[in-house]
Parts: sequence; C-alpha cells; structure tokens
Amino acid sequence: MAEIPQSTHPTFTRRTALQAGSVGILGLGMNHLADLTGHAAEAASIGPGRAKSVVFIFLSGGLTQHDSFDPKPEAPDSIRGEFSPIATQTPGLEICEHLPLLAQRSEKWAVLRSLTMPNNEHSQGHMMMMSGRTKLPPTFNGSKPMPEDWPSIASIVGDQTKPRANNLPPAIALPERLIHRTGRVIPGQFGGQMGARRDPWFLDASPFNGNSYGAYPDYEFHFTRGRERNEKLVFESPNLSLPEGLTQPRLGARGSLLKTIEDQRRDLDRFASTQSFSRSRQNAVSLLTDEKVKQAFDVTNADEKIQERYGKNAFGWSLLMAKRLVESGVNLVQVNLGNNESWDTHDNNFPLLKDCLLPPTDRGLSALLDDLDESGLLDETLIVMCGEMGRTPRINTKLPGRDHWGAVQSVFFAGGGVRGGTVVGSSDDIGAYPATQLARPENMAATIYSSLGLPDTAAWKDELNRPHHIYHGEPIHALF
Repeated sequence: MAEIPQSTHPTFTRRTALQAGSVGILGLGMNHLADLTGHAAEAASIGPGRAKSVVFIFLSGGLTQHDSFDPKPEAPDSIRGEFSPIATQTPGLEICEHLPLLAQRSEKWAVLRSLTMPNNEHSQGHMMMMSGRTKLPPTFNGSKPMPEDWPSIASIVGDQTKPRANNLPPAIALPERLIHRTGRVIPGQFGGQMGARRDPWFLDASPFNGNSYGAYPDYEFHFTRGRERNEKLVFESPNLSLPEGLTQPRLGARGSLLKTIEDQRRDLDRFASTQSFSRSRQNAVSLLTDEKVKQAFDVTNADEKIQERYGKNAFGWSLLMAKRLVESGVNLVQVNLGNNESWDTHDNNFPLLKDCLLPPTDRGLSALLDDLDESGLLDETLIVMCGEMGRTPRINTKLPGRDHWGAVQSVFFAGGGVRGGTVVGSSDDIGAYPATQLARPENMAATIYSSLGLPDTAAWKDELNRPHHIYHGEPIHALF
C-alpha cells in the first residue's frame, strides 16, 4: 500500500468571522442578492432535463468512506474500523450499521464510490468540490475567497436558471456560510469571477461558533472533549413576521415609496454594492408578504411530528427547510450539514460518527427522501451529498480517527431520475484509490447541470463579460 500522508490543519490567527454583506431589513442574512428580473433575462436557455430542483448537501470536513457508504469488512483491523456493515434493501449492497434508515430505503438512492481529486487539504477540496473544477484558480488563496476564484456550482445554477416562483432566488445556501473555527471564510462557495452579485443567497439561520460542532442542540460535540452542549448556539429561522401595527396594505404603500426612492437613487448611485443592497431590501419586502415562503422558512415551528421525523436539530431543520424551498420553486438549495468542518474526524472518529454525525444525517435525509417521494417531487429533485474529501484508510493512533484523503470518496445521489439501488464505481480493497469507473468533481458538477437541463453550450460571464463554459466533464450516465 502506498504511504498515506498525514495532514494537519494549517495554522491561522483566530479572528472574528467575516460577515460579508449586510443582514438586511429582515435579518435574512442576504448577501448580494442578484436582481432577479434582470438576472432571469440573462439566463441561458434550459434544455429538457428531468430535474427541476437540486438539493446539494455538503458535509464540510470530509466524510469517511469506510465508515459510511463503502465499508471494507475484509480489510485489516487498522483499516476496517470499529463499525460493521449492514445489508440494505438492495441485494449485495452494504453500508455502515449507523445508517439503518437509509439502508431501508436503498431503492431510492445510489452511491458513487470512486470520486477522486489530487489534494488532501480542506480549502483546496472545498474549492474543487463546490465549483466542480479540479484545477485551482491561478490566484487561489486557501485562507480567503478571491475575486478570481471559480464560481460555485450554486452560483452557476443561480446564474443559468430562471426564478420559478414566489420571488425566491434560483439558488440558496443554508443554514450558514462555511467558516473555519479560526474565523477563516472558506473559499469555493461564492460567485468568484462572476462577481459578488452572483453569490447564492446565504440564508443565515445558524450563527458562527468557533468552539462547537455538529447538529446542535442535541448532537453537539467538541472533537477532543466529545459530546457537550452550548446553550448559546441556536438555530433561528428568518423572521418574516410583520412588525406590530404594520398591515399588508401599509406594507404595500411603503414598498411603493421605497421603489420610488430607490429608482431615483439608482440613477445617481454608481456603486454596485448599494444597488445590490437596494435589490435585497426590495426582494425582502416581497418575500415578507408571501405566506408560502414564510412557512418554508419557519421550520422550528413546524408540526411536532414533522420535526420529530427530520430531527429537532440543525441537520433536520436544514433538510426540512430545503424540502420546503424545493416545493416553493427554488432551483438549487445547498445544505451545509455541520459547522466548523464537523466531519473532520482526525480525533474520536468512531464515537463522534456513531453518536453525533451519522444519526442526524440518517434521520433527516431519510425523512427528506420519504417526503419528496410521497409528494411526487423526488423524480424531479436531484439530491447530491458529498464532502471536500474522503478519509485515510489507515486509522491514526491519537484519539483514533482518520486523516485527510482526497484520492477517493463516496458521493450519494438520489431522485431526479437516478436509478435507486445502484452502485457506480468501486474503490480498491482498502478504500484508498478508485478501482473502477473513476470520476472527478467535474463529472459530479456536470451531472447536476445536465439534470437541470442546462445545454452543453451554456456559459457564464465574468465581470469583464467574457464567456466561460460551465461543463468541464461528462455527466455520470451510469447513475441513470
């Protein structure tokens, strides 16, 4: 077996998390929300794709393939790990014992076991997986986003698809931006060369916290101290309620006045940031008056039985919100499961996965699959779940865990025409490298774009109005 590199986090000075953009008038955490009307006019024509929406679930930190969707029970103890595989509803397909609900629903999902990329570092991995580009931008800086970065998949979908309903933007990321525990904002999640106005709408329901991890409140932990609680860390749905005394007619009148003022200001103001903020306020007022949109955001007050099925925690609420946003017509919802690179299990890999990470994921994702299936939306909603890397085959000897490993990871797919019970590709006997049907981030991104019907001629434009192709690889046809 090739020597497995041992990676550690780069050292950064601890600082306050960057809060790019304004909170806006409703506390929605809007960051450069694009002008939806003008944006739609520039969108590329859409082809006959099967999916109307995508739920892109990102497991920041890197999910271990061995302890999830690609167990290696015949490998040596130093590689196999502490978990046992269990059978699924699909003959011959086994997954980790701590994913029992997904095992019961294997006919609804597929797994790619052979995605690879050439790095073992978090920031690089985030850029590659969230942009769908293996080659790093020429000015890439792992410590901060750069204007020359590749645009994220969410930004491209937001640019290339039209808003469908309720004045919602085409692409939304929730419940928070991806921020490292040092306060460093992770690159790869923004518009990059497309400009900040093409950032996805970041729906900040989860405040940054540098000392705790996971699906709080009931699945909260620290990497070395283990399971713990932080009462200050809460999940807050955006407040879309009307202020006391402000009726719908009065809101409409204020909205008209605001439009008049902003129309005048737009003629005088040459700064795009002010224009962006103006658009944010106008669209916030529009969202405020839509009852269906308000319900989509208000997940912490959902029916108790619904909350119990998804899990009354940050993972469950986020996936429930994603489901409701898909129902409301959003084209892509990126769901970041886990703050602070929660899946970076160098230490305490097995107890943290068993007690704090796999259960809320298993529960919330299974509920999402069930609800979309029962409502008839699963066939037109593609679900993709990945991290920025896999984890090392060899278990380290600290507080036993697995270290950074980009050479192979497993990616989860469901809905949007995906053939359930399908395994695409394989890793070698110890889960270190792809063995068959090698795939790259470019193929995953192409699968998303193709499923949404984006043609192979589609292109995004940078700040200098230069076109760039969105496709850099073939879709993974074996999934369908």
